[in-house]
Amino acid sequence: MIRSAIKDFVQKADILLLLLCILANSFGLILVYSATRFRAVYHSLPMKQGIAMAIGIVVFIACNYIDLEILMERWKPVFLLSSLFIALLIPFGSDHLGNRNWIEFSWMPFSISPAEIVKIFFVLLLAKQLTWLQRRDPNNLSRVRSVAQLLLHLLWYVGLIFVISRDAGTALVYVAIFVIMCWCAGLKKRWFLIGIAFTAGAGYVGFRLLPENNHWKRRIQVVLDHNADPDTSWNQTRSLLAIRSGGLTGEGYLNGTLTQSTSRGALPERYTDFIFSTCAEELGLVGCVIMMVLLCAIILRCLQVGLNARSGFSALVAIGYGSMLIFQTGLNIAMCLFVMPVVGITLPFFSYGGSSLITLYAAMGFVSGIKMRSLPSWLRDRSNIGWGRTRRRAF
Repeated sequence: MIRSAIKDFVQKADILLLLLCILANSFGLILVYSATRFRAVYHSLPMKQGIAMAIGIVVFIACNYIDLEILMERWKPVFLLSSLFIALLIPFGSDHLGNRNWIEFSWMPFSISPAEIVKIFFVLLLAKQLTWLQRRDPNNLSRVRSVAQLLLHLLWYVGLIFVISRDAGTALVYVAIFVIMCWCAGLKKRWFLIGIAFTAGAGYVGFRLLPENNHWKRRIQVVLDHNADPDTSWNQTRSLLAIRSGGLTGEGYLNGTLTQSTSRGALPERYTDFIFSTCAEELGLVGCVIMMVLLCAIILRCLQVGLNARSGFSALVAIGYGSMLIFQTGLNIAMCLFVMPVVGITLPFFSYGGSSLITLYAAMGFVSGIKMRSLPSWLRDRSNIGWGRTRRRAF
């Protein structure tokens, strides 16, 4: 029975996607091991990351067999439970670097980040809403009422996250997922132009009104002028030094000067936010290219599954998870290269973080399930299928 179950999984699931995730995660585990050797208190983190990886693979397999279209027929409990999950941060959340975004219990090997986990449900709910609006009327999606409903969906989750946890980085990921999914669903371009104009105007006014000692204002200022505030730019300055010192092939695994240092001038957050800089210093450009190739392969696989999906809902889910990876990867690397402010975004599959890693495996498991239920090749181009019309319009 077990043998037949394994055979069934290998035949139907997206084994390529699972292998890519395991390869990226294993590479990340190697980097986490190196980045935690500098202090004994961190020596247990690679083991915890390995446990999270094992749990993640099991979660991938379980999520592969969940039919999301059946699950989301009862979307209201999903919305309610995901909102309440974020609200748990009010009584149980613990502060870390100014953000109240972690739930910690002594009996758990790692912390839980509700906002990180809820991302997978945010994608499901948004895909459900977009396809429901499209189904009512192909032109309904771009009407003012529909756009207002979509914005309310976004503002509800972003508001919960920002007000309760003050985690602007995760909130930005939600916004990026929202924008890409709405674009792929066929929302008219005028709404994106309006959104860009409004965001630019509100951002400029907000930046001018912030007091000079506001930490967000200082983080933006040091990106524009690296010498504006040496204290605020310290982390990213060390990151640049680590990247530059790596060169083509790096200083050698376990031999990075700033990665292995215990002095004040060491690379900060070297196993989480700045894991890319750790890779650059010890493995050089070669290591960074391998890292990015693996992440790009996972992203492209998500997009490919979306293009072959059996319905608009399934396609938007796969693309939503792909867009999540695109934005987190781009923002994290840009942060390490000192071209974006520090916002506390980890690098998918590479940075240390149990709840983040398990969430990623769950999302990829859902994508694998979509691939398993995708349309056969002889049906994909038939014009009399409703999803065929939607797909050409959306992409």
